[in-house]
Amino acid sequence: MSFDFTLDKYRQLCEAIINAQYTVLTVEACLTRRNPPQKFIVLRHDVDRNPDRALQMAIIENRFGIKASYYFRYDKKVFQPYIVSEIAKLGHEIGYHYETLDRAKGNYDKAIQMFEHELEEFRKIAEIKTICMHGNPLTKWDNRDLWTKYDFKNFGLIGEAYLSFDNITYLSDTGRTWGSKYKVKDWLPSITSGDKEKSGDNVVDSTDDLVHLIDSGHLKSVYLLAHPERWSNSLIGWITSLMLDTGVNLAKQMLTLRKRRSG
Repeated sequence: MSFDFTLDKYRQLCEAIINAQYTVLTVEACLTRRNPPQKFIVLRHDVDRNPDRALQMAIIENRFGIKASYYFRYDKKVFQPYIVSEIAKLGHEIGYHYETLDRAKGNYDKAIQMFEHELEEFRKIAEIKTICMHGNPLTKWDNRDLWTKYDFKNFGLIGEAYLSFDNITYLSDTGRTWGSKYKVKDWLPSITSGDKEKSGDNVVDSTDDLVHLIDSGHLKSVYLLAHPERWSNSLIGWITSLMLDTGVNLAKQMLTLRKRRSG
């Protein structure tokens, strides 16, 4: 397949990263290193759906000697202990992709109780040092706001994948593009939608664009997020992902338009 967002295309991305001599870091490794490498990429995956696809991606990275961070939702279709364990055995970081403020419908006390319980369930399988919020674009809550009332460090955590980063070029495949067009909550705190230089929106759209950017070596520090369920070598899987992304992007556009009209 020559389409974008396939596992073959992801393999090309990994190859470009290695050939350009970037050091690839997990979120935990980046936050704990005193002296970051001269050129590095923080590589993160949010496993929102399809944990099998996450394992396929983890195996590809392992063959390139790459270690990444995998954040799993606490959802019965996603929280698969065997797959979580297998990815950890490959040397990747496992993290908790929390969404308790959404599920508690804005009730902070209920959300933190759910958070503590779910974190402990993850820790029965793997060491958890960092967490990452799940940003459902169609809900009115931002799960990161949980930490305006509580402190995640009180749970033996060293960082949050959004809140603990600043001054780094952040690029994600949210909305089936590496640009910012369909990103609603997927921003680092230091970046606003108008800050094109830090978001990379002025440089990349497709994965081929991203490969060219990496080949150039122009960026010294990059933070990449790729959602495993979006990347498939199966035509049926690829079309299914395309249809889902198209539907969600349409819903985002309608929501944005509604907010503008009401504002």
